[in-house]
Amino acid sequence: MSWGVEPLLEKDPPPATVEEAVLSPTKMMLLLLCLGLTLVCAQEEENNAVTSNFDLSKISGEWYSVLLASDCREKIEEDGSIRVFVEHIDYLGDSSLTFKLHEIENGTCTEINLACKPTEKNAICSADYKGHNVVDILETDYDNYIFFYNKNFKNGETFLLLELYARTPDVSSQLKERFVKYCEEHRIVKENIFDLTKVDRCLQARDGGAA
Repeated sequence: MSWGVEPLLEKDPPPATVEEAVLSPTKMMLLLLCLGLTLVCAQEEENNAVTSNFDLSKISGEWYSVLLASDCREKIEEDGSIRVFVEHIDYLGDSSLTFKLHEIENGTCTEINLACKPTEKNAICSADYKGHNVVDILETDYDNYIFFYNKNFKNGETFLLLELYARTPDVSSQLKERFVKYCEEHRIVKENIFDLTKVDRCLQARDGGAA
């Protein structure tokens, strides 16, 4: 929209001197240090990753939903039937898990308590919620993040649901990129991956209020 005022034309900045164009040794050292720390953190995440023989007792505790993906986009869009947000996971000691979740119904956050019972199949547990769900873990380090894989069966139809949970409200871009690679491996396109840190995920409904 024009407000009747001509924009000021910015003058081109004067050309940089040789001294300005070349990074000083101190700036170069700081740049390399930052790059090195980024690589070390990314490598540490990969080194701590567990992809099999999971200790379910270690995933108990508070979690946040960060990324949500599905090969059926409408299921996880706003007002989608499987668009839920995690608050807490409890390990019951018999290989069963309980999930404390929230969903938004008519603008209100509603609590869901879901029991996931052990299964003999190649998964950690199964649960009945808007269909039959077979739940597995793709990767975790227990202390920071976990990638969940869920296959839903209902009325002869199936769809996949991949979720990134974290111990904190958000995670690094490197970790999100690794989750996206898992999605690609399961033929879930990027358009079907939702960043839940940018939407209402019922933080105000969690124990203790908003994070």
